[in-house]
Amino acid sequence: MKQTIMHEYKESVKDYAHQPRKEWVQTHAGQLVLNGSQVHWTLEVEAAMKGGVKGIREYWERVLEHQLKELVFLVRQKLSPQVKMAVNALIVIDVHAKDVVENLWRTEVSDLNAFEWISQLRYYQEGDGINVKCVQTVFPYGCEYLGNTMRLVITPLTDKCYMTLMGALKLNLGGAPQGPAGTGKTESTKDLAKAVAILCVVFNCSDQMDYVMVGKFFKGLAASGGTFS
Repeated sequence: MKQTIMHEYKESVKDYAHQPRKEWVQTHAGQLVLNGSQVHWTLEVEAAMKGGVKGIREYWERVLEHQLKELVFLVRQKLSPQVKMAVNALIVIDVHAKDVVENLWRTEVSDLNAFEWISQLRYYQEGDGINVKCVQTVFPYGCEYLGNTMRLVITPLTDKCYMTLMGALKLNLGGAPQGPAGTGKTESTKDLAKAVAILCVVFNCSDQMDYVMVGKFFKGLAASGGTFS
């Protein structure tokens, strides 16, 4: 599974440069479209930053605005349910990408090592794999098959959550988002798992939990190849 996904991921990244983006979105699987576009977004932003604040603003106005409008036009067309889901999810990612770049030129940031940039999830094709970076954390893309799913709308608070959890992963620690029910703690964690393609198992420790549920949980871990002690 992981070898297939990595192979297809690299193919999608390679095809991006040779196809119009609206056609590229429709010819690859949803998971590969979402994360493949992030590899090129990272490269394009860093190239624009080398041109200073002016280069970043031009990239925001000419490229990101055009890409987003193109997807909005595409999603109004008659598409298959699978393609429509992928385009909807990509619009969510593209809106956040556009906001990040806008913040860079408005705050006049053009340093590749500036916190405003390195605090974002950045995707790099390095060696035989894909690495997801956030501040000092370098996390290999997990290549877990996730299917064609929607993505959570990313806000500044979500960014902080991702940054903290990625830092915890680097230190081999866990994270414990805290807050009232229904505020998005579980959904944020699940969305980060989608971003780095690792398996996320949601397990509710309620008073209705019995030995059957615990047995299913361990069976699922064993079937996934996970280890537990």
